Amino acid sequence: MIKERTLKDLEEEYNLDLDGAIESIKKENAKLVLIQFPDGLKQYATAIVDYLSEKTGAEFLIFLGSCFGACDYPVGMEKLGIDLTIQFGHNSLMPSYLNDGKEFKS
Repeated sequence: MIKERTLKDLEEEYNLDLDGAIESIKKENAKLVLIQFPDGLKQYATAIVDYLSEKTGAEFLIFLGSCFGACDYPVGMEKLGIDLTIQFGHNSLMPSYLNDGKEFKS
């Protein structure tokens, strides 16, 4: 039997900026959001989407194809009317030794 992953499980293993995602969705007034995850985070996809949907009222599409980094954007998504794309990863976009320990946010 496959264990359903929860936000509590996620928070024990990763430090994702869900508040930042909520802020971006609201700032952009996004109604349809595409979310990409690397393979290791896909097990948390529905828990994350449920949480973000509850906090923003937006609708979400989860891209389950491969995602090997910020430049790995799925082709053809613009035809779906997506307002915002959020990519989660295992690591910071910029290592702390390159940015004086400050976190990078877009």
